[in-house]
Amino acid sequence: MAGAPASPRRAAVLGSPIAHSLSPVLHRAAYEELGLRNWTYDRFEVDESGLPGFLDGLSAEWAGLSLTMPLKRAVIPLLDRISETAASVEAVNTVLFTGDGRRTGENTDVPGMLEALRERGVDRVERAAVLGAGATASSALAALARICTGEVTAYVRSADRAGEMRRWGTRLGVEVRTADWSDAAEALHAPLVIATTPAGSTDALAGAVPESPGTLFDVLYDPWPTALAAAWSARGGPVVGGLDLLVHQAALQVQLMTGRVLAGPDRMRSAVEAVRPAGRL
Repeated sequence: MAGAPASPRRAAVLGSPIAHSLSPVLHRAAYEELGLRNWTYDRFEVDESGLPGFLDGLSAEWAGLSLTMPLKRAVIPLLDRISETAASVEAVNTVLFTGDGRRTGENTDVPGMLEALRERGVDRVERAAVLGAGATASSALAALARICTGEVTAYVRSADRAGEMRRWGTRLGVEVRTADWSDAAEALHAPLVIATTPAGSTDALAGAVPESPGTLFDVLYDPWPTALAAAWSARGGPVVGGLDLLVHQAALQVQLMTGRVLAGPDRMRSAVEAVRPAGRL
């Protein structure tokens, strides 16, 4: 006699705005690959004020949540514990629910960056450059803390941002030097360049790509390719894109929520490529 069907399990992505999130495409593709027919994944428009009530209203069928802005820091006081990685960057993008009702916060952005780089053969660099100083830049520093053996130079637009990046470096154990954004063309000569800035911010640097560039990690995926990424590829340099990060961080979320490991990111990548360029994480 066949066993009873598995109980339904739910997950979702929360944020504001959320209408164009690609997370449902990624997670549903993973569930299909893993044969998890009893799993569903949705999206909900939730801001900081609505987050406590949303969490309190969840039933036992919920396995986890993906979080985007502006919830990655707002959720921390609402959790029972957070992982070391999440604590190091003060950002939670994954919430897991245990059988006893406890809430655990994880961060898959940092390991997702590392997996995306490893996929392109980058697992160790002697020095690196970071363009920008926002929330993604702190995740970049956390990733570089694990693979960069030397100095990281952060190119920023203000003294306040420079101070923030140096403080993050001290906290994360990374030697960070700061430089003014006007000198950002210098960054392109580093063995690894991580661009964490908004769309259009690095377009003016496209003409400064060196003859033999190292590796570029541009965290944007819409629009894609960016002017910088296109110029980099034209010079023959390896490019890691925002879609790579999107896929790898989501694959890690699926593993944490379901306890199942995907064979690889190909199916998720194909699913999201089919609906580009709309969406955001």
